[in-house]
Amino acid sequence: MEVQTKTNHQTKIKWVVDVIIFVAFLVAMDPHSSGVAVHEWLTTAALAAIAVHLLLSWDWVVQVTRRFTGKVNGLTRVNYVLNWLLFVDVMVVMLSGFMISEAVMPFLGISLPENFTWRTLHHLSADVFMPLLGLHTALHWNWLVKAFKRYVLNPIAGILPARKEKDVIA
Repeated sequence: MEVQTKTNHQTKIKWVVDVIIFVAFLVAMDPHSSGVAVHEWLTTAALAAIAVHLLLSWDWVVQVTRRFTGKVNGLTRVNYVLNWLLFVDVMVVMLSGFMISEAVMPFLGISLPENFTWRTLHHLSADVFMPLLGLHTALHWNWLVKAFKRYVLNPIAGILPARKEKDVIA
């Protein structure tokens, strides 16, 4: 029972962290709308949320890594490779973003020379990120829906008064 409670708690935390990452992504994905400073600080803060996401998934990463060449179904193998591609791409996006930073690095007192290569790499890796994130989301869609029902819809339904048969209009 204790293991199940721990797993449910971790699942809830992971779902909340994923929602935070998603909202931050929506706000930050267009620096022309949110502003460069918001874009940079929000994505820098998202690194912490991504680290929590990875730590909550660490058991899965270790298990699949150990069994990758052995008995792992095809979808798990695809998911594993996709997750690594997403991780590498996010690191490239973040590193190149820091290298072209106009807000975070100057705030920290770090001055970097302007470099067109870093800017190009940042834009290309950000463009690669979009389809990778779409595939990642698609592979986890059922989990996302179940977690939404469990942690959002069910608690709301529990708060609302129960409807009686006579309240339903035919």
